[in-house]
Amino acid sequence: MKILFCFGTRPEAIKMAPLYHELQKSNFEVKVCVTAQHREMLDQVLDFFGIVPDYDLDLMQPNQTLNRLSASILFNMDEVLKDAQPDLVLVHGDTSTSSMVALATFHLGIKVGHVEAGLRTYNKQAPFPEEINRQITSRIVDFHFTPTQAATQNLLNEGIRPKYIVETGNTIIDALLWTIDKIGDVNYVHPEIERLKKCISLNKKIVLVTGHRRENFGEGFENLCEALLSVSERDDVVIIYPVHLNPNVKETVYGKLANTSNIYLIPPVSYPAFVWLMQQSFLIVTDSGGIQEEAPSIGKPVLVTRTVSERPEGVKVGFSTLVGTDTQKIVDSIHSILDNFTSFDGLKNPYGAGDASQKIVTFLLNKD
Repeated sequence: MKILFCFGTRPEAIKMAPLYHELQKSNFEVKVCVTAQHREMLDQVLDFFGIVPDYDLDLMQPNQTLNRLSASILFNMDEVLKDAQPDLVLVHGDTSTSSMVALATFHLGIKVGHVEAGLRTYNKQAPFPEEINRQITSRIVDFHFTPTQAATQNLLNEGIRPKYIVETGNTIIDALLWTIDKIGDVNYVHPEIERLKKCISLNKKIVLVTGHRRENFGEGFENLCEALLSVSERDDVVIIYPVHLNPNVKETVYGKLANTSNIYLIPPVSYPAFVWLMQQSFLIVTDSGGIQEEAPSIGKPVLVTRTVSERPEGVKVGFSTLVGTDTQKIVDSIHSILDNFTSFDGLKNPYGAGDASQKIVTFLLNKD
């Protein structure tokens, strides 16, 4: 079977990397197409996981509109699909790449599989545009690889037939555990991690912060920054914030937090360096979906700066807490965790055990 992977962002690449290698081990003919919806951050992940794209559309443009990006993906995929002649195309998650590649593939009568299928908020504005991307993709694809029982149930409720749904866990746990093993090897040296060790105080409680959601641009990020300023007054805390490259994020964050004691604003870090930072942290404040999935595996509490999440399992178990972008709520929640959290002993990560890629490969080996 000839399989074509298509992805365009760093999170997609991280989550597809272990599946790519698992399929290769099982003697599938695998090719990779990247749209480069994100460029620099995507390339870092490809290098770390040893993936060389067969097709690179290089579509990233400064302040590109969603319509222009979507049109470019749809248009450029024609030639890729005609050249690659895959039996199956695999897309991931909720990006413009996933939905537009699925549509382009459907137009040519080629089967599509959706990794990390079935996540829903049923609020088309949150996350925007990811919620609608997911719903569009689900209507197009042939095979749905869901990470949790709740995601499976969402698809069943939408009329997807059970035989086309495979519940696997999330491949990000596969990638996380692989990365922890690699960076934990005494013979492995990562220059970025070594630099972080020299500039960050590890004898304080580290609050690790990320943010990139469009719905938080403007007031949302301003409120988050005000909360971080308040928390930074604690003597026992250091805040580490790898700042997203999007100008809507970067300008607000640096304008509010630059040159503040106990707050380290750093450029986006590579995936292995970020995993190392997660391991060192006491808690994580984020609007990221992937971090909500990863953090339970390393026992870190997460405050989610969103009012709704398509990953409710972590919230239900207690790994994550939705705090939105209300300044006082963020401040109070951070203080509460810093002062009271001990551990998640006895709780299992609801997003999987690190064998999702194997389950997907097993299905593809045995399907009719």
